[in-house]
Amino acid sequence: MKLSVSALIKLGYQYMELWPKRPELAQYFAEYKTVRFARLVVNYAPGLAVLSLILQLGLQPTNGLVMGLFYFILLLSMPVQAMVMLGVNADKALPPSLAAWYKQGVARYNQQGGSIKLSVNKPKYLDLAKLLNMTYQQAKK
Repeated sequence: MKLSVSALIKLGYQYMELWPKRPELAQYFAEYKTVRFARLVVNYAPGLAVLSLILQLGLQPTNGLVMGLFYFILLLSMPVQAMVMLGVNADKALPPSLAAWYKQGVARYNQQGGSIKLSVNKPKYLDLAKLLNMTYQQAKK
């Protein structure tokens, strides 16, 4: 499905927020490390951008503005790039082995009293994140 850049950014942010913050997921899903890195970039890149601008202006009064703006824009673009990449990943279909595991997980969740109607035809990584999020939310209760 073709999505605009703004839709990819929104989807990436939604995907990042849905992934549970559980370190044990890193053993089973490579995607967890990507989401964790994106959270790190979103949290710290804006502060680093401002710090780099201030340092460049303070250390190089003559040429500092050009270099400072370059690093500022570069560091501010990193969270946007991370959200776009997460949006692209969220829209991808699961590989067959992970799709089978996902379908079993949906069936098991529904057997335990849950009532979810997630996509089982062609599940995507976003559906996997929703299932994991709902599973861990149920486990907290």
